[in-house]
Amino acid sequence: MIVALTGATGFVGQAVLDAAARSGIKVRALTRRPQSPRNGVTWIEGSLGDTGSLLKLCEGAHSVIHVAGLTNTPDPAEFVEANVTGTRKVLHAAKRSDVARFVFTSSLSAREPSLSRYGASKANAEVHVEASGLDHTIVRPPAVYGPRDKDMFELFRAAKYGIVPVPPKGYTSIIHVDDLAECLLALAPAGTASGALLEPDDGREGGYEHGQMAKLIGKAMGKNVLAPHLPASVLGLGAKIDRLMRGDQAKLTADRVGYMVHPDWVCSPERAVPQDIWQPRIPGPQGFEQTARWYEREGWL
Repeated sequence: MIVALTGATGFVGQAVLDAAARSGIKVRALTRRPQSPRNGVTWIEGSLGDTGSLLKLCEGAHSVIHVAGLTNTPDPAEFVEANVTGTRKVLHAAKRSDVARFVFTSSLSAREPSLSRYGASKANAEVHVEASGLDHTIVRPPAVYGPRDKDMFELFRAAKYGIVPVPPKGYTSIIHVDDLAECLLALAPAGTASGALLEPDDGREGGYEHGQMAKLIGKAMGKNVLAPHLPASVLGLGAKIDRLMRGDQAKLTADRVGYMVHPDWVCSPERAVPQDIWQPRIPGPQGFEQTARWYEREGWL
């Protein structure tokens, strides 16, 4: 099987390349910049806005796994361009290239599109995937963490100092990036969970209360942390301060606050990936421990 992969150089995409190498799956991978040679990978230079490169990416592929997307930006129009228009262009290239299968990496935030522009853009993109006529599956991951992640890293760095502020009381599911990568590849063969909308997680029923998750991260860092719940107003102020300090690189944005304060980001059991297709291997406590050690080895902490 040959898989065409977008977002190959990003956090999730790199994990997909690693998982494909373990499984002997060949990948045609889209990249904006030249990359070092890698066994089993054919690099295709281009972007989501370049029709020619997308056609070259899809040529000869059996499946497309569309991971590329924008998760954070101060400009709402950029969410639409990257997540909606970009998805439409990949769909168009897949159809022109007679690709048999399309796996779309959406987000659990698409379940509540009114809460954030990011979630709304993912929900909009899902509509185009469903209307494409392609054999498809939509995957809505919850919070994704693991090696190379720059977003949840902020929580690990905070845990180092013994305090991890969290949103108002609520519950969230999580998934280790390696589990998500293997899930996406397990869905790549044609006819696998066709037309399904799936919400994979680490297998913990009911998810994790925000404070509980912060304490587990603290434990992975060897700290007994405080995990104060911050009200929406304080998080909103924090987003303004982060914007002033880090500009367009701010991690805490008003858009993210919109969905952070929602109390229920737990994956639905009715939308679980069928067990005969995929099952998670890495529970949260183990994954946090592995991730903390990776951050330490790489000098991030």
